[in-house]
Amino acid sequence: MRKVTIIGGGGVRTPLLIHGLVQAQSTLGVREVALYDIDRDRVKLIAALGHEIIRRTGADLSITIPARLEEGVEGAHFILHSVRVGGIGARARDERLAIEHGATGQETTGLGGLAMALRTIPIALEHARTIEKIAPEAWLISFTNPAGLITQALTTHSNLRVIGICDTPSEMFHRIAQALHEPLADVNCEYFGLNHLGWIRRVLVRGEDVTARLINDHAALRSLYHADLFDPEMIRELELIPSEYLFFYYAQQRALANQRTAGASRGEEIAQLNSALNSALASAGEGGDWAEALEIYRDYLRRRSGSYLRLEAEAGSALKPGVEQEEDPFDAATGYHRIALDVMAALVSSSPARIVLNAPNYGAIADLAPDDVVEVPCLVNQQRIQPQTVGRLPDATRGLVQAVKQYERLAICAAIEKRQSLARLALLVNPLIGQWELAHRLIEELIESDQENLGYFLMPHAA
Repeated sequence: MRKVTIIGGGGVRTPLLIHGLVQAQSTLGVREVALYDIDRDRVKLIAALGHEIIRRTGADLSITIPARLEEGVEGAHFILHSVRVGGIGARARDERLAIEHGATGQETTGLGGLAMALRTIPIALEHARTIEKIAPEAWLISFTNPAGLITQALTTHSNLRVIGICDTPSEMFHRIAQALHEPLADVNCEYFGLNHLGWIRRVLVRGEDVTARLINDHAALRSLYHADLFDPEMIRELELIPSEYLFFYYAQQRALANQRTAGASRGEEIAQLNSALNSALASAGEGGDWAEALEIYRDYLRRRSGSYLRLEAEAGSALKPGVEQEEDPFDAATGYHRIALDVMAALVSSSPARIVLNAPNYGAIADLAPDDVVEVPCLVNQQRIQPQTVGRLPDATRGLVQAVKQYERLAICAAIEKRQSLARLALLVNPLIGQWELAHRLIEELIESDQENLGYFLMPHAA
C-alpha cells in the first residue's frame, strides 16, 4: 500500500487531489495521505474537507497531519511539493510592486516570478535535503511555482528523483480536442517550450495534420483560451498556438492597462477570495457541518476558475457575480489533481504514457543545454522518463526561450549564492523587465518589502 505526502498540504487544491486519489485507489493503491504544512490551523481545515470527501465515498484512505517534515516523508512513495513561501500576501505585494513600476504583475513571470523563486528556492532545497535523508527513493513531483524554475533548482542541486508538473498543456490539449469536435485520444499536439512559455507546433487528428484548419478558424481559436487573449492574425503569422501565459509577453501593455483599470492584480483578488473561504470554512467547521463546508469550497473553486485571466485580459473581476464556471471542479477533465494523478499512475505502470512534464532536456530541444529543464512531452513509466525529440526551436521563439532560460539560471544562482547583483542581472535578462535601473529599484524594494523571506540578501556577503 502506498503513501502520498503533500508538502504544502494546507493548500486550497489539496481536497481536489484527495478526491482524485479516492477515485484512483484501484490503480495507485494509496492508503495514506500525509498533509504537511507549517500553517497548522489551515491544514486542519483542509484535512477536514478531505475527510468529508472520504466519508461520502466510503474509501479506505487515511489522512494524517504530521508535525515534522521527517515524519511526513518517511515511507512515502510519492511526495507532491506545492508550497507558497510568504503566502498569498507575498504574491499580492509582488504584483502591486510591479504594477507601480509600470510592469505587469503576475506570480510566475517578470518580477513576480523572480520574487517567488528567490523566496522558494532555499526552502525547496531544505525540503530536498530532508527527503534525501529520509525517503531518497521517493518521487518528488513538484507543482511549486514557478514550476519550471523550481524543478530546475531541484534537479541541479539535489540527488532526488524530481519531475515538475503543470496543468496548462493538458488543458490546452482538451480545449483543442473540443474545438475540433474530436475525442482527445485521437488528437496529438506537438508541444514544446518552458513552463508557462510553451507553444503547439502541429495538431494531428488520427495522423492528419489539421493545424492550418484550426488556426484559420477564428471561433475555434477564441475557444482555446479562458479569455480573449490573442489576436488570431498573430497566431496565423506565428503558425504556432501559444499557451495562455504567453499573453504576458505578447500583450504586456494590455495586461498592465487592464490591471490598472481593474484597480487590482490577480493575487490581490485571490487574497480576498482565500480570506473569505477560510472564514466560511472555519464557521462551518465550528458547527460541525462539513457537508456545507465542502459546498462552500466547491463554489470557491468555481469562482476562482471561472475568473481565470479575466482581469488581465478584460479588466474583469473574480469578486463580482457571474464569473463562476458551470463545470463541477471535482469532475473536471483537467486541473491540478488530474495531471498529478496521471503522472503517479504512469510511474507505477509498465506501459508508457505520453505526458508533458518539466524535466531535463537531454537533447529534446537542440537549442538548449542537456541539463536545462524544459517542458515537452515525455514517455513515462516505472522504468524511465524519456523526453521526446523536438529538434530546433522555430525562429520566432528561439530568442525568447533562450533569454528566459538564461534568466532562470541567473535566478537560481542568485538564490544559491545570495547575491543581489545576480538577482538584478536576472531581471535585466528577463524580457519583461530588461532595464538595469528598473531592475535595481525593483530588487531593492522587493527585499525591503519582505525581509522575513528575502533577508538573506541583506547579509554582508550578499553583494
